[in-house]
Amino acid sequence: MKLRQNHPIGTAAAKAGMSRATGYRIVQDPQLPSQKAQPRGRRRPDPLQQIFDVEVVPLLQSAPGIRPVAV
Repeated sequence: MKLRQNHPIGTAAAKAGMSRATGYRIVQDPQLPSQKAQPRGRRRPDPLQQIFDVEVVPLLQSAPGIRPVAV
């Protein structure tokens, strides 16, 4: 954000085509999202993994209008 050198954050962000909040966020942490550490994956195994393909998928295919609460 080179505009930041000559303008306040809000003005520089507006001239760059982004919101004021995004401008403040970039100034606070200038790293690109691709350079940040990835969040950790699941911490425990999925309890429904074994029965999902066997029971839930056929149930949803047989009744497409079923509500998630019923599953």
